[in-house]
Amino acid sequence: MCGRFALYSSFQSIKDYADLLNELGDYERNYNIAPGESIPVIYRNEMGNQITFRKWGLIPFWAKDEKIGYRLINSRAETISEKPSFKYAFQKRRCLIPANGFFEWKKPEKQPYFCRLKERDLFSFGGIWESWKSPAGKIVKTCSIITTEANSKMKKIHHRMPLILEKEDEYRWLTANSKNVLHKMLKPFDEGKMEIYPVSKEVNSPQNNYSDLITAL
Repeated sequence: MCGRFALYSSFQSIKDYADLLNELGDYERNYNIAPGESIPVIYRNEMGNQITFRKWGLIPFWAKDEKIGYRLINSRAETISEKPSFKYAFQKRRCLIPANGFFEWKKPEKQPYFCRLKERDLFSFGGIWESWKSPAGKIVKTCSIITTEANSKMKKIHHRMPLILEKEDEYRWLTANSKNVLHKMLKPFDEGKMEIYPVSKEVNSPQNNYSDLITAL
C-alpha cells in the first residue's frame, strides 16, 4: 500500500515538470503527507494539463457516506477496472499525483523506509479522482493512489507499492482510451531505478513534518 509520501519540490518545479497551465495557489512543502489531507493532483482537460487540490481518500460518486474515503486511499491495479468503487474513475478520471518519495514500514519492527527514484527527484504516482455530492449539496473532490505488486527490492519491505509512472507514460495515462494501453502501465516500477533506506521513526506521527524525516539513518 501507500499510506504516506513526501512532496517538497517547489511549485515552479512541479509546473515545469508537468507542463502546467494554471497556478496552484498556496502550497507548502510537505515531508509527511497522510491520508485525508488535500494534495496536489494533475489532470487534463480540453485546455491541457491542470493542477488542483483534492482530498486523499476516494469517495465514489455513488457513495452515501464520505467516511468511505478513509478506506479508499489506495486502489489495487489488479482489480481497478472491475471494482465499483474504482472502475468508473479508472475509465474517465485518471490523474497524476506528484511526489518526491514515499514511506513504507517493515514488520515486525515497524521500521520506516523512504523510497525514491535515483535519477528523478520528482515523479508521479498513477491515480484516479472523483467528485462527490453530499446529501446537503456539498461537493467533495477526492483521489486515490493506485498500487501494484511490489518489485523485488520493495518486497523486502512490503508486498505492495504505489504505481510509479515512467515520464514518457504520463501523457498517455491522462489521455488514453484503450484499456489495453492503460493496463500495460499497471506494473511494478523498475527496482534498478529506486533507492530505499531506513529513516527515523519520527515519521510514524503525521504531526511531524520536516526535512530530517527523509534523511537516511
